[in-house]
Amino acid sequence: MTSASTTTHRTHRAGTLQGILLLAGSCMPVLGSVLITPVLPQLSQHFASTPGSEVLVPMIVALPALFIALMAPFAGQIVDRVGRKALLIVAMVAYALVGTAPAWMDGLAEILASRVLVGICEAAIMTVCTALIVDYFHDQRRNRYLAAQTVATTLAATVFIAVGGALGGGGWHTPFWVYTISLVIAVPMIFVLWEPRSSAGARAMESSVRVPIPWRRIGGRLLVSVFAGFTFYVIVIEVSYLVVGSGVAPTDTGVIGAVAAGASLATAVGGILFARLARRFDLRLIPVAFALQALGMIVIWVAPALPGLGVGAVVASFGSGLLLPSMLRWVVATTGFAERGRVTGLWTAAFFFGQFLTPVLVGALAAAAGALPTAVGLVGVAAAAVALVTGLVLRGARNDEVDETRAPQGAARETAR
Repeated sequence: MTSASTTTHRTHRAGTLQGILLLAGSCMPVLGSVLITPVLPQLSQHFASTPGSEVLVPMIVALPALFIALMAPFAGQIVDRVGRKALLIVAMVAYALVGTAPAWMDGLAEILASRVLVGICEAAIMTVCTALIVDYFHDQRRNRYLAAQTVATTLAATVFIAVGGALGGGGWHTPFWVYTISLVIAVPMIFVLWEPRSSAGARAMESSVRVPIPWRRIGGRLLVSVFAGFTFYVIVIEVSYLVVGSGVAPTDTGVIGAVAAGASLATAVGGILFARLARRFDLRLIPVAFALQALGMIVIWVAPALPGLGVGAVVASFGSGLLLPSMLRWVVATTGFAERGRVTGLWTAAFFFGQFLTPVLVGALAAAAGALPTAVGLVGVAAAAVALVTGLVLRGARNDEVDETRAPQGAARETAR
């Protein structure tokens, strides 16, 4: 494979500030998913007289994830044609406008239309931020920032849920104003980020050769990414229902919140430890992560009472924290500069499509099996099978197969440090 390294102007050197801004941008899709969940009961009450509101109101949360999945590949195409930075800035500004729109709307149809636009903006933001992390950083620094992306988004989800709940006391319109935070992040992005160049010195939109997407290499990896997105969100979405199903009263939010927080913290710990473990396990960390998810979910199945549920949720979530950066490393970090935007968009689409499928598939499994813990356990069995298959496929993988995009000797590496 031709060297896929990325360099920048000699006057540019990626550092902590660039990393922080890209991590902050990566948190925007999480904002779309969780910010308004605390006010969904208010929204349901407000639109109770609207036909189909019992289905349409939850779609206010689900639509952004669906449209991230649908639009991320197109965002990737734009990234490789017009460049990274311009698309990111435009998407961040537009995100503030369409995100805050429901704050002054009262029609359910109009709100749903704005949420479609939120998902489109999030597709662009997530695609570009991930591509720039891979562009700007190399070797272990790249691993650390890919892991930090998992940690940042996990912690941001917890913060955004708390903020949405606090602001919801002022009415369901109020939390939507939080979307203006994207403007606060966009302003320094204008001055601190830059358009990266390939190792040949060309920007993405200056490339004279259209590099095809390496479907043979990434096709199977994208299918695994769909499954990874599905398993990643099983505990996130279902943990509160599992706790209530274990005998805890729905009004006992302290216990429910404690179990959910423990699982969220375990995901963050997995992300924090990823860079260190990746040095030892390389790509083999992927089957390890799936195996941990499987173990945790099967524990929930066989021991659905609160103690077993808590242990299972923590183990599965720790595996999820290892899985997300591992999948990014496997799919995105092995691509060339000219194709990276499109591949990142495809990966984003695959992962968020898995997220969108989670409540649908788990709900169908629970209906067929007769109990939610059984459904979660069956997902665990599937995760164990995927762990076995990926373990066999990745057996003997070497470091240089993981990170083919590391900068070559000389100026490329020096400017990216």
